[in-house]
Amino acid sequence: MSIQTNLLNIKATLPKQVTLVAVSKTKPVSDLMEAYEAGQRIFGENKIQEMTEKWEQMPKDIQWHMIGHVQTNKVKFMAPFVSLIHGVDSLKLLQEINKQAKKNNRTIDCLLQIYIAEEETKFGLDEEELTSLLTSNEFQELKNIQIVGLMGMATFTANKDQIKKEFLHLKSIFDTNKNLKSEICNLNTLSMGMSGDYQLAIECGSTMVRIGSSIFGGR
Repeated sequence: MSIQTNLLNIKATLPKQVTLVAVSKTKPVSDLMEAYEAGQRIFGENKIQEMTEKWEQMPKDIQWHMIGHVQTNKVKFMAPFVSLIHGVDSLKLLQEINKQAKKNNRTIDCLLQIYIAEEETKFGLDEEELTSLLTSNEFQELKNIQIVGLMGMATFTANKDQIKKEFLHLKSIFDTNKNLKSEICNLNTLSMGMSGDYQLAIECGSTMVRIGSSIFGGR
């Protein structure tokens, strides 16, 4: 099936409150343009250089989401245009995003990554680290970022019960912390779920899903 058909089929199944991020990493601009022409405006990339090259070539009404693990020394390259940074897992990274956003006279939206999987390769904050970050003085001093939600990745396993347990755990953390509102924090987005498990994630309360191979085919 074509990219356009895949995209429209997926969109037809998504509830109205769920945002679709088309994960376009490693795919050529021609594939992204096919999705764009079918109405998709949010694309997710995991390498800053590749995302920057695509941003330069493609229409400017696209929202670019950085979904990979971010190194602080690369933030400056995406600061002029990135719409949302997904995997923020430290105060140090937030401070760098804030610094580069200020240089570009922007406020950059971020999702804090929570560690929910039973895999050591995944990144993220635990519940205590999240609370201490959101309530710290250093965090409140940042004026050019906005924490708009949380994200997390479940364990890579065929065990649906385990995935569901991890998603529900993240939803519970989200619900516990969404009252911690401040000038720079208003949790309204819960990003969890990818091609293989996004329907289960939505059942568990996800409001943003990241889908790549089901739209663009395998890599």
